[in-house]
This record gives sequence, structure tokens and C-alpha cells, in this order.
Amino acid sequence: MQGDEATTPTWLFPPAATANEHGIIGLGADLEPATLLDAYSQGIFPMPLELDGPVAWWSPDPRAIIELDELVVSRSLRRSVRRYETTIDRAFEEVIRECANPRRPNGWIDERLISAYCQLHQLGMAHSIETWHEGALVGGLYGVSLGGFFAGESMFHYLPDASKVALVRLVKSLASAGSPRLLDVQFLTPHLASLGAREISRDDYLDRLDEAIDQDLPFDFCSD
Repeated sequence: MQGDEATTPTWLFPPAATANEHGIIGLGADLEPATLLDAYSQGIFPMPLELDGPVAWWSPDPRAIIELDELVVSRSLRRSVRRYETTIDRAFEEVIRECANPRRPNGWIDERLISAYCQLHQLGMAHSIETWHEGALVGGLYGVSLGGFFAGESMFHYLPDASKVALVRLVKSLASAGSPRLLDVQFLTPHLASLGAREISRDDYLDRLDEAIDQDLPFDFCSD
């Protein structure tokens, strides 16, 4: 990557508020780092309509977030936190490839996205939280970080609570900065709701996104 290629997008996105009733603002564009970062800074993220299908760009209304002080940590999850080891950015590509495992139902992460987010990781803008048990990778998550904003993209687990433990580590790391943070989880699912996620309006989300991105908080303050 040369010059301003990482920061100067070649595509212009419509405003997030122009998304249709499904939350889609358009199809196409590329997945270059500059395109992705510009999209996230406007409250937009990519997700193919189907595996290896056209890439759609989304800005749903409402939007799901996790307030850092509202994460639900059950007694059993606290035990799992003590049982597993967690790391940050030790195995980014392994994590995203496990999230993309074709054996998982409703898969959407294809080689285009794996390559794109690995590029962002190399630039220090995408990060992974890994969960380990007896030296084996058993869970984790990955996402994109901009200032005080973190967009959680996907998570996986092979042992009970392993992805939840990664989320606990992420929230603890984000909260330790002590400045306005925004943890975006995109769509509310029953699994995320059980962990304390909730929905806010797109307008509220975009206001909080601007505030969070303005914070000078590089994610590496919590790295191992």
C-alpha cells in the first residue's frame, strides 16, 4: 500500500439515513482499506447478501450496541473467564477464518472479506480477541477500531462461553480507557441481547459515533 491509498477512498457513499427499510444503502464498491474506513466512519458496514454474492453496504435503524457498563456477566460466565486465557491480536487471521468456517450456519464471510480485514489488521485498524484453553484456540471475535469506536464483526466458539469470554475481555479493555466509547454490534440477536446488547436509533448512533471517533484512543493500549 502506497501513499494515501489507505486513507483516500475512491467511492462516495450515500448518507446513512438514505438506507432502505432493510438498512441497505447500496451494492458494489470495493473493499480497500480506505473504502472500509470511510464507511465505518459514516456508520456503514459491508455484508454480502449471500456468501460470495454482491457486497451490500448497511446502516440499519435501529442499531445494536453494548453499553460498556451494561454487559451481563453471569456467575457461570465469571467462572469461564477464570478458566480460559485471552489474548489480543495474537491470531487475527485464525480468528476471522474460524468465524468464516463454512460449517457454521448463515455464513457470510468469504475470501474477499478475509483479505480485506487482514489488510486492515496490518494497518492497525482491525483487531482480534482470542480465547484459549490448554493451548488451543477455542473462541474469539474480531472487529474494526477507530478512535473510541469498536465495530464488532463476528465471533465464534468451540467450547462453552469461549466467545463470551472474548467479549468480556474486549469490554474490559475498552472501558479502561475512561473516555467515551462506542461498541457497535450491528444487529440485535437473542444471543447478544442475553449479554446486555440493546438497540438505539440510527440518529442517536451516528451522534455517538462522531463523538467516539473523535477520541484519540488507539486500540493498542490494551494489547498483550
